[in-house]
Amino acid sequence: MIKLAISGARGKMGKRIIALAQEDNNIEIVSILEYDGHPEIGEVICDGVNLSSNEADIKNCDVLIEFSSPSATVSHLDVAAKLGKKVIVGTTGLSKDDTTKIIQASKKTAIVFSPNMSVGVNILFDLLKRVMNKISNGYNIDITEAHHVHKKDAPSGTAKELARIIEDSGKKVSNIESIREDEIVGDHKIVLSSDVDTLTLTHSAKTRDIFAGGALVAAKWIVNKENGLYGMDNVLELDK
Repeated sequence: MIKLAISGARGKMGKRIIALAQEDNNIEIVSILEYDGHPEIGEVICDGVNLSSNEADIKNCDVLIEFSSPSATVSHLDVAAKLGKKVIVGTTGLSKDDTTKIIQASKKTAIVFSPNMSVGVNILFDLLKRVMNKISNGYNIDITEAHHVHKKDAPSGTAKELARIIEDSGKKVSNIESIREDEIVGDHKIVLSSDVDTLTLTHSAKTRDIFAGGALVAAKWIVNKENGLYGMDNVLELDK
């Protein structure tokens, strides 16, 4: 039985992680965290567990899942690393300094850090790597990403990762377009155009459950892993 703590528990992602975790007989939710001053602090949210703003509650878990703010994630990560608790980081909008702190914390505990927890999106990353290794330099490459109007960062972390994969292959991204409309869960498209053809890779998320489910897959995978920084490619064995 994996003891799970969920940070950002009353956000859209946190609620779906809780819902899916409650359906899993191999997971026990032991801590649920939100920011100090949240209107539901102290209320019983699920399985007799109160919503808390006390990061010391991380001590109760085996694995902490972070889908909160960058500042909360960095603070909680420091606590988790000192306690040797495993961490899944799905928080977006992290700065380079935040990322450096995640890397440093991975020397003290095991961390899965990914710009997107979706199994499908990580397969897209893998496919793009394969494509980049095969095509010539004669392609114009554009990325389009679309999300709901509440998403604060643009381009998305997923779009940035797609761009990194392209640039690491020695090729260039011509343009990244960010769209914020309605309640779009998450759409990403890479279009490669040459004088003779067009190749399109695309992924569209229908519900947030693909991200929540991926985070739980990662939590089960990491529970017995040694200290270090891992990605969803490790979790899904796409690195083999």
